[in-house]
Amino acid sequence: MLIRLDDKFRQASDLHRKGLLESARLVCEEILADQAIHFDALNLLGLIAAQTRNPTLAATLLAQAIAVNPANAFTHCNLGTAQQELEQWDASLASYDRAIALKPDYAVAYSNRGNVLRRLGRLHEALAGFDQAIELQPNFVEAHVNRGNVLGELHHWLLALVSHDTALSLRPDFAEGHCNRGLALKALHRPGEALASFDKAIAIWPGHAEAHVNRGNVLRERHEFEAATAAYNRAIAIKQDYATAHVNRGIVSLLNGNFERGWADYEWRRRDPDSVHSREARRFSKPLWTGKELLVGKTILLHDEQGLGDTLQFCRYATLVSDQGATVIMGVQTPLRGLLSGLAGVTQVVAEGVALPDFDYHCPLMSLPLAFNTQLRTIPAPTGYLSANADMSAKWRARFSSNALPRIGLVWSGNAVHANDCHRSIPLVELLRSLPANFQYVSLQKDLRAGDELLLRNHPSLLHVADQLSDFSDTAALCQCLDLVIAVDTSVAHLNGALGNKTWVLLPFNPDWRWLLQRGDSPWYPTMKLYRQSRPGDWQEVLARVSSDLAQTFG
Repeated sequence: MLIRLDDKFRQASDLHRKGLLESARLVCEEILADQAIHFDALNLLGLIAAQTRNPTLAATLLAQAIAVNPANAFTHCNLGTAQQELEQWDASLASYDRAIALKPDYAVAYSNRGNVLRRLGRLHEALAGFDQAIELQPNFVEAHVNRGNVLGELHHWLLALVSHDTALSLRPDFAEGHCNRGLALKALHRPGEALASFDKAIAIWPGHAEAHVNRGNVLRERHEFEAATAAYNRAIAIKQDYATAHVNRGIVSLLNGNFERGWADYEWRRRDPDSVHSREARRFSKPLWTGKELLVGKTILLHDEQGLGDTLQFCRYATLVSDQGATVIMGVQTPLRGLLSGLAGVTQVVAEGVALPDFDYHCPLMSLPLAFNTQLRTIPAPTGYLSANADMSAKWRARFSSNALPRIGLVWSGNAVHANDCHRSIPLVELLRSLPANFQYVSLQKDLRAGDELLLRNHPSLLHVADQLSDFSDTAALCQCLDLVIAVDTSVAHLNGALGNKTWVLLPFNPDWRWLLQRGDSPWYPTMKLYRQSRPGDWQEVLARVSSDLAQTFG
């Protein structure tokens, strides 16, 4: 019988090598019918299950094979891959560790382990894993590519480019390598070369949907909007449920004021399995309100989804929801709870991490424009839909009473980890060079960058009070005492606009979609004025206009 089973397994292995997976599977099952603990048959069945996209079955079969023979490094590695597919990250790491313990020169296991560590956000450990894989196997193309991807996530883009170039020198026809190289070049502000890399990836693999999207993103940054939309359309034609392509197409539509198409496409952010918006949606067992369901006598949770500025901008819809007959509960980031507690139409404001009361429907704030079919002409834009605490404002006014100069609030940088921070933030030293005299400048900047503190000490005309601003209620009270706030695209710009105060916002050449294009005002905030870069990266021209307008406005 053993000879017959060995012959059968050789037959199964031969079928597997020829790609006849179903035939190989049937032969393995015949073997297991005779000998239920046959390691080779279990192992091969596990591989076939993995190859046919059944990671649950693959993990079960490979674990059974390991129970028969725990000394096979390759089986542990394959089990780790199946567990990785199932997002069983700790178990996957343990499987790769066992594979490496059995076979210390197992380059694939090091590389796969690096992929798991990258997924867990342990980027430096992941990088070490790829380095080890490459040391063991210098021509390991995938390890070079993955190393480049991690270096990119660490913002070491030049080193990332070197890794991608190495991978492509080993495999010039590797479409994924050209696509990743394009991403590094885009981050290095080399758009022409990035486009060439994406075009190369598409020439090798016309069905590479991600390359089409990345190509569209470069075209969008160059303000070639029709070409960008065409690239997103090609990606969607290849993969109709490609959420990222829909969202990016929506951003182009919103930028250009085509809200009807834009909101619908932007809603795809909630369908992206890797998106925080999708994970947020899975938190709630109650149905999503889409604008079609009757709300009379119902309770609805409106909840934050993205940044603080997004919450400040779209909380305005609470009154419209309340007007539908609903009891409105609002779930917001902790720093905004106090400020938004007085928002019209809201019955209760709950900070993140606090237990929620019962509700019938939920809706993320960023989905409310779609629910209300918001068009440019129907944007709800009440002046001063938020208000500051009068007593807190009075304290600030008393502090400024001895200074008769116009008071100008300043914010020059946003969230350092924001994907567009390098474009939308301004170095403080550059801002200070452009500020005219005879004003009382007040820093509303909460987080300081390296060197900012020294600059502030050397410029007493710029009063820094961030240590006295514990949350947005404090910031709102201070804003209420200022004659003007000048800010880059940050939450403070939204705050001051929502308070109905005079606000000047400094925008990069490629602004966020909410600021639209070309116009110097914002339909979202009646008291806001927009200053746009006419060339990428050129803040000097913007700041010169600001300085001139300050002198004219308060001269």
